[in-house]
Amino acid sequence: AGIPFDGGLRCLCWKILLNYLPLEKASWSAFLKKQRDLYSQFLKEMIIQPGIAKANLGVSREDVTLEDHPLNPNPDSRWNTYFKDNEVLLQIDKDVRRLYPDMAFFQRPTDYPCLLILDPQNEFETLRRRVEQTTLKSQTVARNRSGVTNVSSPLKSTPSSLSEYEVLPNGCEAHWEVVERILFIYAKLNPGIAYVQGMNEIVGPLYYTFATDPNSEWKEHAEADTFFCFTNLMAEIRDNFIKSLDDSQCGITYKMEKVYSTLKEKDVELYLKLQEQNIKPQFFAFRWLTLLLSQEFLLPDVIRIWDSLFADDKRFDFLLLVCCAMLTLIRDQLLEGDFTLNMRLLQDYPISDVHLILKKAKELQDSK
Repeated sequence: AGIPFDGGLRCLCWKILLNYLPLEKASWSAFLKKQRDLYSQFLKEMIIQPGIAKANLGVSREDVTLEDHPLNPNPDSRWNTYFKDNEVLLQIDKDVRRLYPDMAFFQRPTDYPCLLILDPQNEFETLRRRVEQTTLKSQTVARNRSGVTNVSSPLKSTPSSLSEYEVLPNGCEAHWEVVERILFIYAKLNPGIAYVQGMNEIVGPLYYTFATDPNSEWKEHAEADTFFCFTNLMAEIRDNFIKSLDDSQCGITYKMEKVYSTLKEKDVELYLKLQEQNIKPQFFAFRWLTLLLSQEFLLPDVIRIWDSLFADDKRFDFLLLVCCAMLTLIRDQLLEGDFTLNMRLLQDYPISDVHLILKKAKELQDSK
């Protein structure tokens, strides 16, 4: 039935439902301290040190380049890693700047900038500065899942509103920069999957929920807590992001087919109509399932849907029922529409009342 936001209850429940907080309440404060310290350690190792601080690290730049230098072909070279990381970072940067463009939240400064990185004593290189200095910026090659490669020059393709960000004064960072750091560290710690487009849409609602927690003591640690909850959530859904698993039992194709087989059980007439029009589930359900519907609804509604998804003890079986509910709620339009009209309906879903959708999904679940 959803979680009330009051008093930070949702943030707390999500942390438990995503297996971050242990069920033993007495161990929470010790556990959280340990995890947040661990996250600080990640920041030091993966963001601060590669950027080589200008001051107190006790290493002057000349010394470093004696044994290692930007053209060093050795795969263990720190420079080599640095450049590889930059390619991932550019992709993350492009995606997080576009997070929920209709909301000002992600462009606003956080009340709790990362003091470790913004320490004026050291002038560590922030990820934003690193992106600005990266020469690869002149051309970005994006490959999407269907293998289409589009080469775009960010300078030309960025809508003017995006390039005209309000530049925050020194010592401040916008919420999107925090999300960028979370994704960058995740990519470094999980090289097998690294970063795949769309992960930004999964981390966004988590971070937003934790960063608006009414409990300021928890809100201050939104970054570390989001990182661990995101990591746990990705452990459950990461197969959707791994292209080589698409056709396996745990991959996304199998789940998309499952939406149709569930629909066939619940509403065979609608199922046959979509089959007859050759509307394949990948045309719309790929995005619905991979991104947990985060692209189909406004953020507050996405958060409400996620209450139900995280609470599902079968882990996201309920998501299949939500997708079916979405189809059956527009069945009359789909039965009347032609291919073009129906594709438009499915790719830009018309119903915005998520309570209606969830109620329908629950009915489908109970009718088994």
